[in-house]
Amino acid sequence: MTTMEQRLAAVTTERLRGMRRGLEKESLRVQHDGKLALTPHPKSLGSALTHPHITTDFSESQLELITGVHDSVTACLDELAEVHQFTARCLHASDEMMWASSMPCGLPSDETIPIGLYGPSNVGRAKSVYRIGLGHRYGRRMQTISGIHYNWSLPGVDNDGYFSLIRNFRRHAFLLLTLFGASPAVCSSFVAGRQHELQPLGTTGSLYMPHGTSLRMGRLGYQSEAQASLKVSYNGLEGYAASLHDALSRPWPAYEAIGVRNPGGDYNQLSTSLLQIENEFYGTIRPKRVIYPGERPLHALRERGVEYVEVRLLDLNPFESVGIDAATLRFIDVFLLHCLLTDSAPDTPAEIEALAHNQQQTAARGREPGVRLQRDGTEVLLIDWGLEIIDQLAPFARALDEAHGGGQHAEAVDQARARLLAPETLPSARVLQSMRTEHADSFIGFVRSCTAQNQDRLLQLPWSSKQQARYEAMALQSMEDQRKIEAADTMPFEIYRQEYTSPARLGRPKPEALAALV
Repeated sequence: MTTMEQRLAAVTTERLRGMRRGLEKESLRVQHDGKLALTPHPKSLGSALTHPHITTDFSESQLELITGVHDSVTACLDELAEVHQFTARCLHASDEMMWASSMPCGLPSDETIPIGLYGPSNVGRAKSVYRIGLGHRYGRRMQTISGIHYNWSLPGVDNDGYFSLIRNFRRHAFLLLTLFGASPAVCSSFVAGRQHELQPLGTTGSLYMPHGTSLRMGRLGYQSEAQASLKVSYNGLEGYAASLHDALSRPWPAYEAIGVRNPGGDYNQLSTSLLQIENEFYGTIRPKRVIYPGERPLHALRERGVEYVEVRLLDLNPFESVGIDAATLRFIDVFLLHCLLTDSAPDTPAEIEALAHNQQQTAARGREPGVRLQRDGTEVLLIDWGLEIIDQLAPFARALDEAHGGGQHAEAVDQARARLLAPETLPSARVLQSMRTEHADSFIGFVRSCTAQNQDRLLQLPWSSKQQARYEAMALQSMEDQRKIEAADTMPFEIYRQEYTSPARLGRPKPEALAALV
């Protein structure tokens, strides 16, 4: 028995059944012509500030649908589908739909994309000002990219265990980008005025990378000079926290030039530091925990440790009505368990640089025959490394199948192997094939078709008056909850902003961590 198998054997069935997961799925609201809907967040959906399942991400036009925490993939997807059903019905009434792709629809000028609005309370204004800051720092178009986040935990895992998982996840993330990337093309409006390496596709205003997997996770995605300067290590909670603390408290010259407020007194951003708040740090995976009202996420991590991880590299699958399917989530469960229980050496600056290269290489060229990645100072074939990882997943899939019954985890791993060996079956290849054969190489035409089909499928699913009443009541309650927050505010917003962004709110290193640094 290998060390890895011994570790797996030590994980009880009870712990495997205690695995928990939840989903957060972003989608742009669009008109039937494939253009961004510039209307406010629909009142029928409730308050974007306080609704537990339906909010907005960057833009007023960008929905975020959120599940609770579930003990099975099926239950998690069932709730995501139900939230989609209610949302689709509300949008259908105003002739709008949820865009099926991670890469955005036809976009207006940058300044026309509406920032998310959350009401006049201090917390609501702070959320909007943060988004205004993102617009100044990265451009609003970039923020309209949508994705799916997968929140995952396993009982009995401590801080070191989660950071061990995170290091291995980052090393092997190229495999998930290859298997599940579904954004190889984009509308030319997204890159208007920007330099890019994309190639034109036909005469429809579409651009693409011929062997791309996930433009969302490549150079066109959440990238910036400022964040590129961050070399965050994941060797432990204190080192990670120190890196984040520095980024949240260190002024950045380009952002100082923007200023917190413009000459007219309107807010440009929450702060002039390299990161305004923790959520601005973009990565493929994050350590997380539930925070108290008003608490900074970094303070929560330092005080109470990692509670779960947030997987952030998943594209929307335009062929799925809710953007993702059960086989994908089961594969990720197996993959995360593997990352947790296999050896995980400390990361180094050289490896961190190599991982950034591998991500860009996979995003832009992941299906290219013979494409190579960097590993331990040498180059290896992506497909060879990917198959090596998949071959190691069998015992983990078997353990989960034994814990839950059936063989669906093993089937998900087998399906992944088959697709890796037949790149034309990968979602990114299917997107380009469908664009070519059915939509005259039009990205907008392809996604409009998927969007309408997904909407129709959601509207045709069974929907009871009891479900409708429950979601309507939830929407009304969220509006009432927002009113209560607004009525309770007494502090001037500028004082609130200064206090919230104060480095003192980020927590302090533990004494033992300081001693270890001496």
